[in-house]
Amino acid sequence: MANAPAPAVYGGDEISALVIDPGSSWTRVGFAGEDTPKVVVPTFYGKAGDKIYVGDNDLHSPRPGMEILSPMSDGCINDWEMTVKIWDYALSRRLYTEAKEHPLLITEPSWNPPKDREKTTEVAFEELGVPAFYLAKEAVCSAFACGKPTALVVDVGSAVASVTPIIDGLVLKKATFHSDFAGDYINSHIAALFKSKNITLTPHFMIAKKIPVEIGQPPQATLKSFDGLTESFLEFQRGRILNEFKESTSGVLEQSYNEVIANIRPSRPFEFPDGYNLNFGADRYVTTEPLFQPQAYPLPDSTVDSSSQGITELITTSVNACDVDARANLVNNIVLIGGTSLLQGFTERTNIELNQAFPGMKIRIQAPGNSSERKYAGWIGGSILASLGTFHQMWIGKREYDEIGPAVVEKRCK
Repeated sequence: MANAPAPAVYGGDEISALVIDPGSSWTRVGFAGEDTPKVVVPTFYGKAGDKIYVGDNDLHSPRPGMEILSPMSDGCINDWEMTVKIWDYALSRRLYTEAKEHPLLITEPSWNPPKDREKTTEVAFEELGVPAFYLAKEAVCSAFACGKPTALVVDVGSAVASVTPIIDGLVLKKATFHSDFAGDYINSHIAALFKSKNITLTPHFMIAKKIPVEIGQPPQATLKSFDGLTESFLEFQRGRILNEFKESTSGVLEQSYNEVIANIRPSRPFEFPDGYNLNFGADRYVTTEPLFQPQAYPLPDSTVDSSSQGITELITTSVNACDVDARANLVNNIVLIGGTSLLQGFTERTNIELNQAFPGMKIRIQAPGNSSERKYAGWIGGSILASLGTFHQMWIGKREYDEIGPAVVEKRCK
């Protein structure tokens, strides 16, 4: 094409591309070619009257009437105005750069609908003003981050758990499945556990001072007083405690929950922000069981649809939806990523259950040992992709966008 941009504009080291990996809890932003994202900001915003707040500091500052909201739903963006504000904050106030000076690669979930793909392209060119753009499947990027063009990517994040088969860098959409039995669902079970033990969750920001107490003794903390705080703000702050418990104390048994085995395992102490602390034994394993058996472990006073699948069933369904010839290769190249997959014992349990589900097949799970690589796999893969010398021909240029419009993304970004 005679009016195509010169490759030197976007390829090589002259101009580093930007990579944005939007997740349900965190948005990762940084320059292509780097090992980890320079900026990680919450994918939430605060709204008090007409004022909008984004970024860690503002979101955690108690303000009367401030609601905490998310621009994401089912892993996809549903509030573009607020999403652009979060991206703009990350780029201009944290990364200290302007989008219009760099090509931009954004990751997307494999189930992202065409209208959202086109909207992402429109936002990149019209609102961010980028000179070139590419929309990459997050699962493909995660596979590339692990050096695999063919893989079964199992991503267990905060709001969504997904299984995506990839053959030679292309997603098999018919065999891609996702569910909401992920990290946030575990948090709900942890909250129910605390409620059953009459434990009150006092957020960090409310603690003025505390005195150390013995295990199981009532807390001795002096609390700050705030007026007009919304329930969504308090819920957001309590979520921090639930995440801390999940990451430090919860564990996964290597088989279906068995109280006898769980009681043999050593208990773990957990200290709440107000100083109250307790040893958690078998309970810490019950909270994670819904990831594998959602029907057997519904939340109190609720039911789970009979068709709901745990993570192992989701993987099995995905593999069986692929061609018979591809199955052995996929189960031999499983990539396990996402913050929730870092739960102690999660990889071992998944491996054992898959060996039972696929007898005679060689199961091999690659789960990066570095927590950053597990949490940021999609961003890291995008960073690798956008920094390749051969990638310059993949960019959608501004001129091409002006000629064809947002629909160009369907043609250029498979």
